[in-house]
Amino acid sequence: MKTAEIKRRYLAHFEANGHTVVPSAPLPAISDPNLLFVNAGMVQFVPYFLGQQTPPYQRAVSVQKCIRTPDIDEVGKTSRHGTFFQMNGNFSFGDYFKAGAIPLAWDLVTKSQADGGFGLDPERVWPTVYLDDDEAYEIWRSVGVPAERIVRRGKADNFWSMGIPGPCGPCSELFYDRGPEYGREGGPAVDEDRYMEFWNLVFMQFERGPGTTKDDYPILGDLPAKNIDTGMGLERMASILQGVDNLYEIDEVRPILARAAELTGKRYGAHSGHVASESHPDDVRLRVIADHVRTALMLIGDGVTPSNEGRGYVLRRIMRRAIRSIRLLGWQDRALPELLPVARDCMAPSYPELATDFDRIADYAYAEEEAFLSTLRAGTTILDTAIAETRTAGGSALSGAKAFQLHDTYGFPIDLTLEIAAEQGLTVDDEGFRRLMADQRTRAKADAQARKTGHVDLSAYRSVLDAGGPVTFTGYSEVSRESTVRALLGADGPRQAATEGDTIELVLDTTPFYAEGGGQQPDQGMITVGGGQVEVLDVQQPVPGLIVHRARVIRGEVRAGEAGFAEIDTTRRRAISRSHTATHLVHQTMRNFLGESATQAGSLNAPGRLRFDFNTPTGVSPSVLRDVEQQVNEVLLADLEVHAFITSLDEARRIGAMALFGEKYGEEVRVVEVGDYARELCGGTHVARSAQLGLVKILSESSIGSGVRRVEALVGMDAFGFLAKEHLLVSRLAELYRVPNDQVADRVEQTVTQLRDAEKELEKLRAQLVLGGAAALAAQAKDVRGVAYVGTEAPEGAAGNDVRTLAQEIRGKIDPARPAVVAVAARSNGKASLVVAVNAAARSRGLAASDLVKAAFSGRGGGSPDLAQGGGLPAAEAPNLLLTVEKAITEA
Repeated sequence: MKTAEIKRRYLAHFEANGHTVVPSAPLPAISDPNLLFVNAGMVQFVPYFLGQQTPPYQRAVSVQKCIRTPDIDEVGKTSRHGTFFQMNGNFSFGDYFKAGAIPLAWDLVTKSQADGGFGLDPERVWPTVYLDDDEAYEIWRSVGVPAERIVRRGKADNFWSMGIPGPCGPCSELFYDRGPEYGREGGPAVDEDRYMEFWNLVFMQFERGPGTTKDDYPILGDLPAKNIDTGMGLERMASILQGVDNLYEIDEVRPILARAAELTGKRYGAHSGHVASESHPDDVRLRVIADHVRTALMLIGDGVTPSNEGRGYVLRRIMRRAIRSIRLLGWQDRALPELLPVARDCMAPSYPELATDFDRIADYAYAEEEAFLSTLRAGTTILDTAIAETRTAGGSALSGAKAFQLHDTYGFPIDLTLEIAAEQGLTVDDEGFRRLMADQRTRAKADAQARKTGHVDLSAYRSVLDAGGPVTFTGYSEVSRESTVRALLGADGPRQAATEGDTIELVLDTTPFYAEGGGQQPDQGMITVGGGQVEVLDVQQPVPGLIVHRARVIRGEVRAGEAGFAEIDTTRRRAISRSHTATHLVHQTMRNFLGESATQAGSLNAPGRLRFDFNTPTGVSPSVLRDVEQQVNEVLLADLEVHAFITSLDEARRIGAMALFGEKYGEEVRVVEVGDYARELCGGTHVARSAQLGLVKILSESSIGSGVRRVEALVGMDAFGFLAKEHLLVSRLAELYRVPNDQVADRVEQTVTQLRDAEKELEKLRAQLVLGGAAALAAQAKDVRGVAYVGTEAPEGAAGNDVRTLAQEIRGKIDPARPAVVAVAARSNGKASLVVAVNAAARSRGLAASDLVKAAFSGRGGGSPDLAQGGGLPAAEAPNLLLTVEKAITEA
């Protein structure tokens, strides 16, 4: 039975029994800050289990995509470990309990395939129950399972909890007897290789209170609403129904593994058992390739892109392990174009979006492979050298500093360094590496925090916040207001007063000043306090809830506790607001043209200009940029209303508001809409209508990292000013070329082509000039102790290649039977260089070009015995270099 059919039957069975079919949640666990990825079927239902939300249904069924990152290093070693898997689950929220869950499971498992079940032999299915769960035991007996096949097991095997105070309860697991060829008789307690678990039913009937360890929470009592959470391992059920030994043999994985084996000419031991067989050493790497390629497909399909942080780093790591594994098996070409389409064909029957979105998925995957192959070429060479040096020095561990250099300078991941070093019999000073990484992060955080805090101790900010509570921000609806100075802070902490010329930080109880955040630059302006006035230069929020104005006292004195009047620079605010609204429009329009994967990765909203970073695997063509710009400006012409409102996070998602990936949001969020065109979660300031932007002009598009592009644009008067200057420039060029404006580009292109052709011709002439005197110089060779020596200077500004060619040309025109040394000095950009060429007859006399160059440069410079060079001395030293070579020949 195909895996997709197993899923279909599972969902159909429970839907027919009153369960609502719930789609799989995306793999990135955005709603749970404690998880990188969804790792179990119950994750999306946790708020219902904990009583935080009321479930919209009493019964649910799902097939959930899951990833468990702790298994990455175990992949390949056994036949059952994989990073990606699928969990079939059925759930009851205070509806049915054990008496409902057990018969539902037994019916599906043992019902004939003709009747829609899985058709397992009931004589080969073994349930387990918790030690004292007599209720579950009796229910299994009632459905027909004999007592000798119901196994009671302890807390380690058959009691479930979340590891924190909350719901918990006994489990009942189903095992399938694969037969005597797989191990000993006696049931799951005797041999879990022969008896393979495939389904776990969790009965959440108790609540645990606070405790000190995961396994020692005191149980408070029976929960009034008893919930059911069951999980069937889809891959394990597939291996049973398809009659194969392990998950790498099922229909969703085997073709990927087979293609990898075909590419590398390796043989996969199809029945190598639970642990990879020593008789088939290539099995391990083939399993890694098959698992990781499938996982990469699913992750990119769900919107994760390769990066150096969080989810993106996990994706990058598994992709690189797969790529390196296939290279170690002998395949040196690009591997993912051969393997990813196979994975798509395996998974698309269950997830059709993988086929429709494959071009985007492939773009990210193939670009990552190209980047990694470049990293491998550079990093492996350096790592091999470091390993050789370590061995020569008698060491057994690669230094943390070298591992850090490979990571920091060459982008070589630490896990790969550990793996390669281990293959060479070396360890790595992992602790030293981690310490250097931590130091680097600490420095980066300190720099960022300094921007936020102005080097003031955070405790000072917290004291101000604790004393007066959060500062009220009124800048959405007003640009000035009366307020009171809650606190003044200097570099040394709180102060009571500041006078003209002082630089201070000022906290008001209420402010219209926007603190920098969400890519939007801060407001500036003036605050008048009593007889004093301060100019606000920056506004930050060093701790949540506290808005701090960085300011300079320009007149009089200001004191804490005094009333004041705060007024922002409205010209600056309006310009920034135009840029921020324009960013929303560019974001939405990019998604319109490039697809929903073109999500925001960063932004800067400054007066009159914006910078928008977004995820996409390849560059954006000029034609698409023109279309984006045109569509954005059409939205401006439509004069759409810009509306902001507060709503719940769930409602914002329901109406399709875009959120920044990985950003943490509270239960209430602010949504900004531009008509029906764009809708996004945002805390920034915006214009009232789209026409107020005036004009958006995209200036450039470029790469700022793997899979991340940057667009820069001007907005409003800045855009108009840019176009006016551009128009003047084009008009001036049209006047000089005496052509219409629309022909200027063609004429400029012609001119550039002509200049390049002329430069090439000049290069040829210069080379001819340099080489033209080679024969004459050879004929004038000076005899120095039986060696024909030519010492000459190349024409001023001669290219390095021409100087080397001249030295070789002169050497070639001297009788090869006669020992010869040719030294050519050159002057360029205020520096002198030297090339020395030595023929075979001179080398047999003990003369080497590399030694002669080092003699001229006091040990510096280098090359081979027949041709070497050096440089870096002042240009005036050129003649002395030639004399030094001649002297060295004399003394040789």
